[in-house]
Amino acid sequence: MESQQKGRRKVEPEGRWKWVLVGFLLVGGYFLWAEHKAHVIEWLPYALVLLCPLMHLFMHGGHGNHDHHGHHKAALRQNDAGDEK
Repeated sequence: MESQQKGRRKVEPEGRWKWVLVGFLLVGGYFLWAEHKAHVIEWLPYALVLLCPLMHLFMHGGHGNHDHHGHHKAALRQNDAGDEK
């Protein structure tokens, strides 16, 4: 009888609630998608157009970060002028 109990893994109650939560979220997500699929697909082109400005801001870092190229060139000119003396 002891050999049968040693082979079993004991599932901790703390870990079990995570799996229950994942299961509920998967089932809820499926039913949400199944019931509202037509509405989501209908607005998808508009969502892509609205996301373009956000992608531009986040991917380029806004418009304020473009002047750092000029500072680098000015620093190179100052170094070249110092070498000629």
